[in-house]
Amino acid sequence: MQKVVILGPESTGKSTLCDALATHYDTTWCPEFAREYLHQLDRRYTYGDLLNIAHGQLELEDMMLSTARNGIYFIDTDMYVMKVWCEVAFETCHPWILRQIAARRYDLYLLCDVDLPWEHDVLREYPDLRFREKIFKMYYDLVVQQRTPWAVVSGKESQRLQTAISIIDTVLHKKDRRLTE
Repeated sequence: MQKVVILGPESTGKSTLCDALATHYDTTWCPEFAREYLHQLDRRYTYGDLLNIAHGQLELEDMMLSTARNGIYFIDTDMYVMKVWCEVAFETCHPWILRQIAARRYDLYLLCDVDLPWEHDVLREYPDLRFREKIFKMYYDLVVQQRTPWAVVSGKESQRLQTAISIIDTVLHKKDRRLTE
């Protein structure tokens, strides 16, 4: 099963893109566990909550993998997202999250650009474009320093989808050919 992770700052269309890609490829996608977790809190989240969210995200990712079809699985958020979130909110990251980054393997990262307008949501914290650009750069710095293929996805919703499909078909098809040669 080829795993494609969609990541990027908040309000960059990650969930929308995951849903559209899963529909296009007739498969399943793993949503962001944090939304459900945070909706149940009656207080501001803590550093410890981010570790709980990380555990929940990976449990959900592993559970939903069994429902994926057609050799492809889309994941909205991974431990890179948790790392950036920890560092932005608390200026440090849980060692467990860092170990999961080292241990987990994915086939492609799609990094969503901040060129979509920020949309208010009770869970979103960073409407300032300059700050969103700073967070985007944090993600960019992470993906360029690792070995998994990656690409930036930008533009309006339909353009993002077409760009992502083109990247997936090109990168994962090449990867499939290498595996069979």
